Amino acid sequence: MSSSVFLSQLLAAATGGLLLTSVLLLWRRSISGSVVVLAVQGGCLGGLALVIAGQEGTLELLLIALVLTAVKAVAIPVLIRWGADRIAVDQESAPLVNPTSGMLLAALLTTVAYLVTRPIQSTQGTDLGSAVPIGIAVVLIGFLVLATRRQAMGQIVGFVTVDNGISTTALLTAGGLPAIVELGVMADVLLVVTILVILALRIRSTFHTTDLSDLTELRD
Repeated sequence: MSSSVFLSQLLAAATGGLLLTSVLLLWRRSISGSVVVLAVQGGCLGGLALVIAGQEGTLELLLIALVLTAVKAVAIPVLIRWGADRIAVDQESAPLVNPTSGMLLAALLTTVAYLVTRPIQSTQGTDLGSAVPIGIAVVLIGFLVLATRRQAMGQIVGFVTVDNGISTTALLTAGGLPAIVELGVMADVLLVVTILVILALRIRSTFHTTDLSDLTELRD
């Protein structure tokens, strides 16, 4: 088996894992389970960056892949799990869509992603170009997770999923951004997630709930 075929198979495995974990995040209702899936998704994203680094043969992409894995597969999931343990709420009480409807919506969004990225696929004509719809699908499914979760921690999971999809799309379309930009973006995302987790803890301590649907009529 040639190295190019092997790398193509690894690319398919990484992108397939990204899409599968996005669907699982939509299906999972427990925060602890979602954090595990999110960590796996971060590992798939880091694996994708490693595959592209192998194809391009650049140390810059290798550095990005290692930092990406550390942040997306370890640091952010650990931070979210820590916040969820402090809040002591692990289950979505009343999700806005049931699992069956969620799966149908995920399939619809994936189809839309493939349709809107046809020009990119035909222009690039490479394995990376053909996988671009996966990145767009992860973004769209992440927005769906964000919109259908009531618990603050569940919405943070949705936000991270959207960011993972954006990172996937950037890697597939341009081989990633310059290292300094990628590192800056990852630092920003880690900071934002930290702030959101702290905010969720403050909401819990003040209002004794993190169900944001209960906080729509707050008054002074």
